[in-house]
Amino acid sequence: MDGAAQAFVGQLPVCFQDLEDPRVEASCQHRLMDILAITILAVTCGADDWTDIEAFGEAREEWLGTFLELPAGIPSHDTFQRVMGLLDRESFAAGLFQWTQALHEAAGGRHLAIDGKSLRRSFAQRSGKAMLHLVTAWASDNGLTLAQVPCAEKSNEITAIPELLQLLSRKGTTVTIDAMGCQTEIASQIREQKGHYVLALKGNQSGLQEDMQRLYEQAIDSDFAGLAHEVHQTTETGHGRTDERTCQVIGIPKDHPQRAKWKDLSTLAAVTSRRVVGDKETWETRLYVSSHPPRAKLLSQAIRRHWSIENSQHWVLDVTFGEDSRRQQDRNGAANLAAVRRLIVSLLRQERTLKRGTKCKRLACGWDTSYLLKVFNNAKFDA
Repeated sequence: MDGAAQAFVGQLPVCFQDLEDPRVEASCQHRLMDILAITILAVTCGADDWTDIEAFGEAREEWLGTFLELPAGIPSHDTFQRVMGLLDRESFAAGLFQWTQALHEAAGGRHLAIDGKSLRRSFAQRSGKAMLHLVTAWASDNGLTLAQVPCAEKSNEITAIPELLQLLSRKGTTVTIDAMGCQTEIASQIREQKGHYVLALKGNQSGLQEDMQRLYEQAIDSDFAGLAHEVHQTTETGHGRTDERTCQVIGIPKDHPQRAKWKDLSTLAAVTSRRVVGDKETWETRLYVSSHPPRAKLLSQAIRRHWSIENSQHWVLDVTFGEDSRRQQDRNGAANLAAVRRLIVSLLRQERTLKRGTKCKRLACGWDTSYLLKVFNNAKFDA
């Protein structure tokens, strides 16, 4: 066994020390760690479903046998599907993302975007099951998924986000969440965990939105008299369009009634976007509230970084991994395989010796086992 393979195998029991094997031990032909290792490696190399994972194992059986036990050879695709479907999805995700949390702690990232994504072909029409919806925590500074919590429907993000926050240390971190997560309890939890929040406003908090809209309009009419006020502007040109963004931040008066409802509420941010494509011009203004003091550049950057999860994770999962086209109705199996994909997206972004995109890196992993193991051995953590 070479050093890189030994390092990879050594990390598995560290990551999954709290993961219980749901099978009856006496009847098991395949070791759980072997199943997990083959699944993770196969998805990295381009496998997108259980049949692909079995095919990878068979093609690489001789190499895998140098560092895995494989007492009964390569498991069948039915075995991969059955075992991964039995694993507790919360425990599996928590163990899996120890890789990315180790990298995040080493890099010292300060921004965390929380957002959800549905697996569009995970519904079951006959049984009435809706699409599986996953809420993930994305460290935008270094492009890492740090945690994942599944929920049955989009509306359940409200209950999933607090569970997600419990998995992470938020001291000194700015947490951005879209309008679905704009809840007083979530804001309080972030502050209790020593983090700062930036929450988008929409109709689900109509009282807050109306009050902040009124405050913003009054501030403009009075030329921001008596209010802490800063402005930050950016302009980006490319791909035939020009995007101008103006972020205005206002210190919310201490006697404002909403400050009693929202823990440490301090600032209103209004981001106005102007996009010009050819002769067409569009404008949009979005409102946000934050526990940060009124610092326009800081809040503008945090709001802008929030949307990196769409381009850097969701888009890659759909285009490179074909996540939305994969038919899978088993809730645990779908969530566990989705967690593996998110880990791989993160780890491939961290591997920078190959200056190519995710698709090419997956191919390179399949062609070169030394490069494959290199992807996993960037993260170092203690048992």
